[in-house]
Amino acid sequence: MTTTGIGPSDTFDPTGGLDARRVSIGELDLSVLEAGAGGLPLLLVHGFTGAKEDFGVEVARFAELGFHAVAPDHRGHGDSDHPGHEDAYSFDAFALDMIGLADVLEWERFDVIGHSMGGMIVQHLVTREPHRVGRMILMDTHHGPVADLDTEMLELGVQLARTEGMAVIQEVLRAGADPLANPAHQRLCAEVPGYEEWCDDKFLAASPSMFASMLRRFHETPDRLEELRSLRCETLVVVGELDRPFLGASRRMTDAIAGAELAVIPGAGHSPQMEATEAWRAAVDAFLLRGR
Repeated sequence: MTTTGIGPSDTFDPTGGLDARRVSIGELDLSVLEAGAGGLPLLLVHGFTGAKEDFGVEVARFAELGFHAVAPDHRGHGDSDHPGHEDAYSFDAFALDMIGLADVLEWERFDVIGHSMGGMIVQHLVTREPHRVGRMILMDTHHGPVADLDTEMLELGVQLARTEGMAVIQEVLRAGADPLANPAHQRLCAEVPGYEEWCDDKFLAASPSMFASMLRRFHETPDRLEELRSLRCETLVVVGELDRPFLGASRRMTDAIAGAELAVIPGAGHSPQMEATEAWRAAVDAFLLRGR
């Protein structure tokens, strides 16, 4: 890996060489990547239309550092179950899935990294069961409604998901409507064979019902900043310097959570673990390995 992220000479394998397995939590099955059983529990929570492979390489790497690292596909994503109704999807539903997964893994307490929507899910998880979380990393995420979302485009996205499906939405985003587009992501798509196709496949694997439900919830969710002020778990807030929709929110969360630290990753956009890998690892490892 280069200091700026995945390089053009790399062979792109987002699984980290790991095979997925299915885990039943009640009536729902989740697909997970897992390594390091017996180590310190670490849950890696991906974002909206993402996948467990967003952290696949890191799951394997964290296992080498002594963690039992687990990255699941959320319901409605990747190879996990896709409930067909919009009311099956909410921040609380996702948070309860993560708690259920921790229960199946017999984790009484665990560290957690939440990326984008995954960071919002982690906020719901930790405010619901604060005793379960040891250390928390909130990564390129928000504490409330994302103000940069255009209401008309949001409603168009909901209607397209209901009537046309994910491929049509993907074409609309490619035409210039993607609020998370940034030079770091564009560089990887241009330089790394297979990266853009992998991103496309993740998006197309997401449930249209999930997309329609959560797109509205991003806009309507109550602000959680005051709730975050009550947290006492060790917290690192991470954001790419090019991820403009989340820079202000990251600073506000850092100020609100007692003792929280902020790491702004140079040269990174919305996915710094991919776009500025070594800088992201340096910040995250310094936090998770402190005192060990």
